[in-house]
Amino acid sequence: MNISVTKTTCPKEKPDASTLGFGKIFTDHMFLMDYTPDKGWHDARIVPFAPIALHPASTVLHYGSEIFEGLKAYRRADGKVQMFRPIENIRRLNRSAERLCLPEIPEDLAMEVLTEFVRCEQDWTPSAPGTSLYLRPFLFGNDESLGVHSVEHATFVIIASPVGSYYKEGINPVKIMIEDEDVRAVRGGTGYAKCGGNYAASNRAGDRAAKKGYSQVLWLDGVDRKYIEEVGAMNVMFKINGEIVTPMLSGSILPGITRMSCLEVLRAEGYKVSERLLSIDELEEAMENGTLEEAWGTGTAAVVSPIGELCYKGVKYTVSNGEIGKVTQHLYDTLTGIQWGKIEDTHGWIVEL
Repeated sequence: MNISVTKTTCPKEKPDASTLGFGKIFTDHMFLMDYTPDKGWHDARIVPFAPIALHPASTVLHYGSEIFEGLKAYRRADGKVQMFRPIENIRRLNRSAERLCLPEIPEDLAMEVLTEFVRCEQDWTPSAPGTSLYLRPFLFGNDESLGVHSVEHATFVIIASPVGSYYKEGINPVKIMIEDEDVRAVRGGTGYAKCGGNYAASNRAGDRAAKKGYSQVLWLDGVDRKYIEEVGAMNVMFKINGEIVTPMLSGSILPGITRMSCLEVLRAEGYKVSERLLSIDELEEAMENGTLEEAWGTGTAAVVSPIGELCYKGVKYTVSNGEIGKVTQHLYDTLTGIQWGKIEDTHGWIVEL
């Protein structure tokens, strides 16, 4: 596809690495592409970063017809820039699009425009340890009508933000409260899709947990209200009596790319790995008898986030002596090593610019 490029006439000064947070600073440009039934995807363009004008009746504003992705580009020690498993983000974007009745983007086209945009903005990829260029592709419906129906007009956008290390002072285990009131998603719903509504609806429980001193909540399923699903906005894994256990993908859990990568690394190294139902009763028993050896969340932003304490119905349980466990540390070191080019990629995950 022909991608037009309009360069900014007022380039911004690159920020100092010490000032980078997460998603607060944006690069000079953004990518946009439109969809209509008669033309399909068209008018691919890279333009100066600016607000997006929307008709007040746009579908996204009234019915939440929106999906998004999150991935990163990394600068290696030799100065080259690379992405980590971008094709998996594209595939998940299309699964989300199918669920919310948004137009899908052919994989080769999505890969082409993503790569071209990152190539355009690659100078914004920081080089300081732990930093990266966070990429946020998103797709939304903009039919100018208040009728409820499948989306016919849509826009695909990619923006980028240089981000700092998720852990400013090392990987510190977090405290998690097990949520037994709200639920994140239900089977048959949109739990497996990466859409904004899933995250907005989770904030109430997260705020309650924060007021009690917890970083996030551990979600239970929305049907039986007893099976472990996710932790905050991350997938979750446990080491119980030597076995790595993670909730199986039943339709209400987001199929994380970091989750997938952790499982592939663990299986390749001979760990016993199970994707299955894990009840709160089984987890509580493991916490009480000491067979819960480690627990951690997995996601793009943090890679892995060790859990040092779990609280269920007011009872607090310490995990791994409140320290990062060996498997958790190993996964963090392995995945970040591959992402920044410090470890050889034997899986075919890296895409170099």
